[in-house]
Amino acid sequence: MDSIGIDLHKRESQLCIITDDGELIERRIATSRARFTAVLGERPPARILLEAATESEWVARHLESLGHTVIVADPSFAAMYATRSKRVKTDKRDARTLCEALQLGAYRAIHRASDAQRQVRAHLAVRDALVRTRTRYVAIIKAAVRREGLRIPSGDAEHTVTKLQALPLPAHVLEALAPLIALWGPLQAELEAADERLLALAKENAAVARLRTMPSIGPVTALAFVASLDDVTRFHSAHQVQAYLGLVPSEYSSGDRRLRGRITKRGDARMRWLLVETAWRILRSPNPELAALKAWGQQIAERRGKRIATVAVARRVAGILYAMWRDDVDYAASTPQAVAA
Repeated sequence: MDSIGIDLHKRESQLCIITDDGELIERRIATSRARFTAVLGERPPARILLEAATESEWVARHLESLGHTVIVADPSFAAMYATRSKRVKTDKRDARTLCEALQLGAYRAIHRASDAQRQVRAHLAVRDALVRTRTRYVAIIKAAVRREGLRIPSGDAEHTVTKLQALPLPAHVLEALAPLIALWGPLQAELEAADERLLALAKENAAVARLRTMPSIGPVTALAFVASLDDVTRFHSAHQVQAYLGLVPSEYSSGDRRLRGRITKRGDARMRWLLVETAWRILRSPNPELAALKAWGQQIAERRGKRIATVAVARRVAGILYAMWRDDVDYAASTPQAVAA
């Protein structure tokens, strides 16, 4: 079976084909379904290696429809590039390196998300963009108000314009903010519609409903957690989930020397941010069901500060959610020792 390495790019991609006879074929083609079909559609079934990228999923699915076996590999796996020169980097060399890694088995395949969870991720990405846009609007409005010696009372972001209109602002300030005020209503309506769509998706998913039994876990966080992991059985421990979400400390150890740094921040940045926000809520929550976890976090805060404590609680929450999903059980308030297990 032929081995093919493809260095994917947005407009053009580089192909390296090594046949069973040892023949080397290198081509540069447009990154389109038509060109992949024209170049690889008539070839016998082959093994193909791609790096994980924005285009990798649709390319992999299309090549699989042509009868090929496709592997999408983790680009951070250093061993995959062992045969590539560090002094010279070109697309042709990269494609050849991928082809050689495929032949040697020197790659680490990534998990390819299911269609259902890919759709959920798309909805979450849209909501995230809407929230960030509203947050930016709020920051601009508050800054304009503060320049006039006034302040908008704290509270939910959706009431910002109502509070703004109640202030005795000069006409020139209201005129400057008029475009944002005009866009606020449609933006808020779209955000509410996005929340309704996500809530409907949350009600349809049994795992999401299970995770929502934990206080401070709403439909967005539960949906994002399930969408990020996709298949809970592919993880063997809570620590593996925490590492997958980039919530474990980086480490450089050699001999008797052991250095641990900040968290790795690998994986899904949105999920990591949601877990940190959940941790902040837990540390402020009066809910007795969260008392053990809150007390544990406060002990860390006293020793190492609130920021480190918040990340530690976020890491613990990730482990708890994983265990609830894995064991198919609702949340139960635990002692600090049990939570730490």
